[in-house]
Amino acid sequence: MHTITTHQIKRRALIIGGSLGGLFAGTMLRAIGWNVDIFERSPHDLDSRGGGIVLQPEVKEVFRRGGITLDNDRLGVRSAYRTVFLPDGAIQSRHLAPQTQTSWSLIYTTLKTAFGESHYHQGKRLARIEQDFSTATVTALFEDGSRESGDLLIGADGGGSTVRSLFWPQVQPRYAGYLAWRGLVPEDAMPAAAREALHGDFGFANNSGSHILGYLMPGEDNDVRPGHRLYNWVWYRVADGGQLAQIMTDRAGLERHYSIPEGMLADRWRAHLRDDARSLLPPPFSAIVAATEHPFAQAIRDLAADEMVSGRVAILGDAASIPRPHTAASTAKAAANALALADELAASPDDIAAALARWELPQVMYGKYLEKQGTQAGNYLMFPSRS
Repeated sequence: MHTITTHQIKRRALIIGGSLGGLFAGTMLRAIGWNVDIFERSPHDLDSRGGGIVLQPEVKEVFRRGGITLDNDRLGVRSAYRTVFLPDGAIQSRHLAPQTQTSWSLIYTTLKTAFGESHYHQGKRLARIEQDFSTATVTALFEDGSRESGDLLIGADGGGSTVRSLFWPQVQPRYAGYLAWRGLVPEDAMPAAAREALHGDFGFANNSGSHILGYLMPGEDNDVRPGHRLYNWVWYRVADGGQLAQIMTDRAGLERHYSIPEGMLADRWRAHLRDDARSLLPPPFSAIVAATEHPFAQAIRDLAADEMVSGRVAILGDAASIPRPHTAASTAKAAANALALADELAASPDDIAAALARWELPQVMYGKYLEKQGTQAGNYLMFPSRS
């Protein structure tokens, strides 16, 4: 009689969180032969216009190793120059620095389509986790009363991670003292002053307690055709805790704490934003802010966990560390976490504990490095006296 050895048993991973971190992990574990189920708490697709992302090599590597083919011209929008403006609109510097900007939506929809619907479960809110060390299994128990067991559970459920709170409740994101105002303007609706100065380049401008950047990104339905794209801008502004709380109270009076989605910003803050833009920003950026119909906002927070593994439970992506946006590394780090995890599990398929032990320390250190890098960049841009 043929005996089934350990390495012939197909392993199963449970992934909590169906955004980019969860899809990166799910794609990579499938690529090394694991069965994977993703559990997302939202009952709806997460696809939205969201915002822009600088396309990094780690994301392209997940696509390549996951067998997801997408023409480079459809992955995003290329910019040629990096241009820095003075407050009066004059050009401070301009140099050639080609790169590609994509969107959260494009990456998400591409990965989710490739992963398929049958093992992507929506409306599944995690309640607790149980581990059986005698059988080396982990079980997720959901608020709807269902339960699922596997060989590994991955918390990829973002900055407010339930998985992290169950194992490391003391590890919480910290407000960095400033927020990012954001906006999207259809390419064909860009004011003339903004189009002439900003179109096609990656633009920047600095002022006291103010740093703005912007670029073109894919438009509705991930359209990258000229005339169908979106101009994405991000404006960092210092705000104390009291002001942040007011900004994060949406137009319906709901406290949203750390992010306000498109269409939910209270009217008085839209007026405040445009007034500040007129006084602080170069004319091209002031014009693009004024042309934004539905600005939104997110608080800038810091997080870098000291641990990412507990038994057969691991956390990755923003659940483990939240790099500041100046690093352009949040999405890339989630992809790198997933790539490294798949490599270690593939290297010792019969010893998951050893694979997790090898994986954990370098990923913790990567998160700490990005935290330091992001803090230094943020202090230089927003709090020069701290630099």
